[in-house]
Amino acid sequence: MLKLTYIKSILFGLCFFALCMQNELKAQVVIGTPSLGFSQACANDDFNTYSTTFIFSPEAGLYPTNQFSIELSDSEGDFSNPEVIYSSSPGSITTSPATLDFSFPETTAGENYKIRITSSAPLATSAGSVSFAAYFKPQDSPFTINNLVSTGAFCAGGSYLLSIDNPGTGNNDSPLLYPNLTFKWYRETSPTTFVFVAEGPTLEVTSDGTYFVRTNYGSCTSDSFSNRVTITEVVSGEANATIVSSLGNPYCPGQGTTTLNTINGISYQWYKDGEIIADATSQMYETNESGTFSVQVDLGDCSASGSIDLVSELFDSSIDVPEINETLEGYPIEVNLTTNASNPEYSWYLDGDLIVGATESFFEAYEFGDYTAVISQTMGCEATVEYYFSVVEAQDFFPDVAKIPNVISPNGDGINDTWIIPQIYHTDNTNTEVLIMDNRGKVVLKTNSYQNNWPETDLNLTSVNQVFYYVITTEDKKTKKGSITVVK
Repeated sequence: MLKLTYIKSILFGLCFFALCMQNELKAQVVIGTPSLGFSQACANDDFNTYSTTFIFSPEAGLYPTNQFSIELSDSEGDFSNPEVIYSSSPGSITTSPATLDFSFPETTAGENYKIRITSSAPLATSAGSVSFAAYFKPQDSPFTINNLVSTGAFCAGGSYLLSIDNPGTGNNDSPLLYPNLTFKWYRETSPTTFVFVAEGPTLEVTSDGTYFVRTNYGSCTSDSFSNRVTITEVVSGEANATIVSSLGNPYCPGQGTTTLNTINGISYQWYKDGEIIADATSQMYETNESGTFSVQVDLGDCSASGSIDLVSELFDSSIDVPEINETLEGYPIEVNLTTNASNPEYSWYLDGDLIVGATESFFEAYEFGDYTAVISQTMGCEATVEYYFSVVEAQDFFPDVAKIPNVISPNGDGINDTWIIPQIYHTDNTNTEVLIMDNRGKVVLKTNSYQNNWPETDLNLTSVNQVFYYVITTEDKKTKKGSITVVK
């Protein structure tokens, strides 16, 4: 009985030892140094997928909950504070070798990054990979400095400040909009060579030369660079102040006003065709006109000046009616547009509403109201010109009234302002004399061609209501007599 108990104890010990050995094996995993599927990483919004391959052993040593992660060092290869840039799903990787795809953070910028692989169950860490350059490029297109002005000048002993435009003009994609970026300035030594000058978003220039700046993407190639600017030191006299039009020259006014820029200075004064432009005292001046624009720039101990013959590509056009057009109902106003626009299109509006079907260069305006005529150039420089005119009802000076009126009120309100008589008494129909006298018998009007226009001038009435007398004598010597009360 004692012997049986002893044998059971030995068997139990062997089983316990085997279990411990199995757990010990399962608790130890070795991860090999990761190999890279790239030599350098130049990532951007359109491409940011890279891969690494590693081995681990033993495969049976992984727990079902294990996750493999990729850790990224700092830009100098230090893992003191690594950043996890990828983690696998629990238990998804069970065989060796394994390949993982990952992306770089947008803050990545440096020449000596490394990655390493870690496991969570059991805990294990690989050695760091070989060093590699890695940059995330959120901005990768040309940008402007110095407001695209190609020159600059400073007085002897002074300096000229070059800066990256933010946002700049037109479609400029300023890299200053991306806070993580850094910049390097260069000076040309020949048309194809240059030397590094300084870092930062601005550069204080103290010597002649042609300068430009690049976004610092290290060994990664990039299109993120600026225009060239040539800086001149002015020893004496006056320097050249280049002027640049933001919309080019000639420019298309359909895009809005163009902005004229010149070199940096202390103060400015702009001119057009030799005449000073009032209050135009900034480095930039906006215009939608053509002409010779010039500028005087005060640089401190010296000065600079420049000019540009600015040409607008706006087409010529005209309209053949005045702003106000009077007509009677049923009598249209004929309107014609002329233009040298390329492939012109026409549209007409009445009181702000499009007139459907009115697409020709001529139009007959039957209705009273406010009209707009629009000419659109649809080829080359797309631009439009608008003309405004109104059609109003004209006063009928010869209405067919039934009776000779005996009261008028010449107060300028357009109602009963003049003495209107029946059409049969107008000389267009009969040779009729019209005589008007005041209350003292003085003749104030005598005509054989009355135009329904009395009184034409102020009567200087001495009372509220003053009475005048008329005598109308027809060609056959028939007469009509009566009074006219003029209400003041």
